[in-house]
Amino acid sequence: MIGSGAGGGIAAQTLAESGRSVLVVERGGLPRRRDLLTDHLRTPRSGSGLFPHSGPGPEAEKREVMLGDGSWRDVLAGEGLWSNNAMTLGGGTRMYGAQAWRFGPKDLAMASTYGVPEGSSLADWPITYDELEPFYTRVEQMLGVSGGPSTDPWEGARSEQLPMGPLSRSPLGSLLAAAAERLGLGTQPVPLLINTRRRGGRAACLRCAQCVGFDCPVGARAGSHNTTLPSALETGNATLLGDAQASRIDVGPDGRARSVELVGERDGRLWHRTVRADLVVLAAGAIESARLLLDSATDQHPAGLGNAADQVGRHLQGHAYGGASALSAERVVDLRGPGVDISTADFRHGNEGIIGGGILADEFVPTPSSTQRYLRETGLVAADAPVGSPEMERAMLRLGKVVGPVQEVTSADSRVQVNRSRRDRFGRAIVRLSGSLHREDLRGRDLLSSRAADWLAEAGAVDVRPMSPMRLPTPPSGGQHQAGTCRMGTDPATSVVGPDGRLWEHPNIVVADGSTHVTNGGANPVLTIYANALRIAEGIVGVA
Repeated sequence: MIGSGAGGGIAAQTLAESGRSVLVVERGGLPRRRDLLTDHLRTPRSGSGLFPHSGPGPEAEKREVMLGDGSWRDVLAGEGLWSNNAMTLGGGTRMYGAQAWRFGPKDLAMASTYGVPEGSSLADWPITYDELEPFYTRVEQMLGVSGGPSTDPWEGARSEQLPMGPLSRSPLGSLLAAAAERLGLGTQPVPLLINTRRRGGRAACLRCAQCVGFDCPVGARAGSHNTTLPSALETGNATLLGDAQASRIDVGPDGRARSVELVGERDGRLWHRTVRADLVVLAAGAIESARLLLDSATDQHPAGLGNAADQVGRHLQGHAYGGASALSAERVVDLRGPGVDISTADFRHGNEGIIGGGILADEFVPTPSSTQRYLRETGLVAADAPVGSPEMERAMLRLGKVVGPVQEVTSADSRVQVNRSRRDRFGRAIVRLSGSLHREDLRGRDLLSSRAADWLAEAGAVDVRPMSPMRLPTPPSGGQHQAGTCRMGTDPATSVVGPDGRLWEHPNIVVADGSTHVTNGGANPVLTIYANALRIAEGIVGVA
C-alpha cells in the first residue's frame, strides 16, 4: 500500500481485515503532536513561507513547472506551484478541514449532462451514483459524519441519514442563514468528518479556535491516522512503514507486479530494500501515484507502467475556488471552531451558461498568521497595519468569508510527467507539471465569486470584496484536492484503470486514491476518495 491518506487507509483496513498481509508505505513521518497543535507559522495555510510540520519539508526534491507556453522552471516544495499534499502518517487527513460532501448524480455524468466543450476531455465516470451510494453511506456511518438535514437540490437519494447532527451556528452563520432565506437560497450545515458527540471511541469536538491545518487536540476529527490505520494495525496483519518511498514497481513478462523497491534515509545514510508483493495498491495522491507508474518504465513498457495509451498523468485537476470576503460593522466571529457551519448547494448545477458550478460555505475560524496576511492582501486593512495590532484583531473578528470549489472541466494537456534526465537524491525522476484551467472553469469561478459577494452583502457586510478574476493560461491545477491522473474508464485507449481500479495492462496493480476521478465535483472530494477506495478494495477481496 503506497500512501496512508484517505484511500490508502481505508484500503489497508479492508485488506488487512480480509486476512491479507499488508505493508503500508508512507513517504512522511510522524511529527511531534505538539507542533501540529500549536505552531501557527508552520501549517499548510499559514503563508509564512516556512515548511509545514505535516510535510513536505526542506529535504523534498524540486519539481519542474511550465506556465502556459513558457519554459520549464524549478519550484521548491514550499512554493504553491509545487502542488503539495501533506506528507505524514495519515496524509492530508491529518490536517484537513474534513468537509464530507458526496458527489451527486450529475457530478458523475458531466459529459452526458453538458456535452464536451472544445479543448476539454470531459467524460462520464464508468460508475453511477447509485453504485457508489452504498459506499458513501458506509463511510459516513463508519468514520462518523455530522451535519444535515440537507436542502441540496443536486444530491442523490440517501439510504441513511448522517449519524450525527451539526454543531451550533456561529454569528456569521446565523446572519448568512437569514440572508439566504431573503435571497431564496437553500442552506444546510456543512457535512463534516467531525464528531459532534462522543462516537467510535473518539471525543466530541470541543470547539477550539483552530481546526484546518492543525491536528485535532481530542481526536474528534476523523482521519486515517485515528480510524482506518489503527483498525488495520489491530488485525495483526498490517505493518506501517514511515519515512520511506516507493521508487519503482517491478513487473514480470506477464505484466504482473512482482515487487516494489523502497528507499529512505536514516542517520544521514540512504537505504534500499526490495519487497515482494502479490498486489500493489497506489494511494499516494494524483501526482505521486502517476510519478511512480511513469518512473517504473521497462524495455517492455518504455513509457511507464499502464501507459501504453499515453494516459498516465493526464487529466490532472484540483479545484479552483471562487468566493468573496467582507468586513461587517459588528463582530461576527466567535472563535468557536471549526467555524465552517453553513452552506448552499444551489449553485452546484443549473447555472445558465455555466458548465457545472460548486458549493459555497463560510470559512474556518480565522487564525492570526494566515488571516492577517489575507486582510492586507485584500485591502480590507491598510498594508502597513502592524501584525497583532488592535486594528488587525478587530478586523479578524469582523471578517466574513464565503468560498467554494468549482467543478473543473478537465483537459488532457493538464498533466504530470517525469524528467528522467534529472533525479532526486533517492534516484527518482523529477516531477514535471504543466497545463492550465479551462476557460469554462474561470466562468464557473467568477459565478461563485459573484454569488458569494451577493450573499455577504445581503447579510449586512459593509465592505465586500469578490475574488479577483483569473486569466488564461493559469498554473496547473493540482493542489490539495488533486485528482485525475489515473482516470477510470471502460476503454483502455482513454483511461488508465477499469472501474475496478486495476491497471489495464497490470491486473495486480490497483489505484485507490483521487487519481481515479474522472471529474472532481463541485465540492471537497475526500468522502468520494474514501467511498471509491472502499468499493475498489472490497472488489479485490471479493475476486482476488
